Amino acid sequence: MTTPPSNNAKPSWRRVAAKVLLGLVIVLAVGTGGAWYWWEGQQGKLPEGLVSGNGRIESDQVDIAAKSAGRIQEVLVREGDLVTAGQVLASIDITELQAQRAKYVADVASEQASMLEAKATVAQRQAELVLKKAKLGRALKLVETGAISQDDRDQAQSENDSARAILEAAQRTVTARERSVAAAQALVDQVDAQIADTLLRAPVRGRVLYRLANPGEVLSAGGKVLTLIDLSQIYMEIYLPSEQAMRVPIGSQGRIQFDGADFAVPAKVSFVSPDAQFTPKQVETRSERDKLMFRVKLRVPTSLVERHIEQVKTGARGVGYVRLDPNPPDWPAYLQKRIEDDPVDAGP
Repeated sequence: MTTPPSNNAKPSWRRVAAKVLLGLVIVLAVGTGGAWYWWEGQQGKLPEGLVSGNGRIESDQVDIAAKSAGRIQEVLVREGDLVTAGQVLASIDITELQAQRAKYVADVASEQASMLEAKATVAQRQAELVLKKAKLGRALKLVETGAISQDDRDQAQSENDSARAILEAAQRTVTARERSVAAAQALVDQVDAQIADTLLRAPVRGRVLYRLANPGEVLSAGGKVLTLIDLSQIYMEIYLPSEQAMRVPIGSQGRIQFDGADFAVPAKVSFVSPDAQFTPKQVETRSERDKLMFRVKLRVPTSLVERHIEQVKTGARGVGYVRLDPNPPDWPAYLQKRIEDDPVDAGP
């Protein structure tokens, strides 16, 4: 009796076709992935003489604080406001200072009156000295003729000497009164300076980062009211290994490219740390944090910041690129593209 052939003895044509198709898909995927990986590698590859590092945009921060203790009268700005150098940002109540100033002004007037009185006394003593001199002169003539005794002559001499001493004392009193007036006026000037310091002004052009106090609060000396971002000091710090950092010259051209942006911002190397340090966590990977790196600061030109003042934001992440050699290669195409409406020759 003949046994019929089993269905599993030979794979069906559908199963064979499926395996072939799956193999083709895998080969195609691997080939496409490899080509894409190669293309990406070529896109991100820097020419010799250019290096890069991750970082974020930072700025110098300026604290606006009260010089003396006092109560805040008003705060004129909010977080995010753009301020100019010299602009009044807040003020401290000056009621007590005004009362103190009024007292010192009264002291000045009193000292000036005393000074005038002392000067009048000097004039009086000068007149008395003139009289005593004239009397002494007559006595000297009369004693020669025997009209008066030697005692009368000595008496006239004594009165003349006494008048001279009294005049000198009166003149010293005038000098002392003048100095008292100057001291009293100095106290007035001191209070005026304190009153001027109650107007808290922006020392730089910047943006309000934090508002730390409100009207009605009492501050101690040095109490902070606001914190500003100094927009004239915009930079990115990157970290490079020693073999690269030692080749970076101060003033070398750089580029900054933000995450997600298709343009590059020109910058210049303004600082290279002389000391090695561990890389901050927010900048590099864990393996790279185990290496000692050198901090390099890329500063954005102030003119460029001014043109795009509303777009400047600290904390933005990106990549900083630096030229190492005196005759460096050209920037790659993706680092030559500038922000819209920015002139090609702007910046370094």
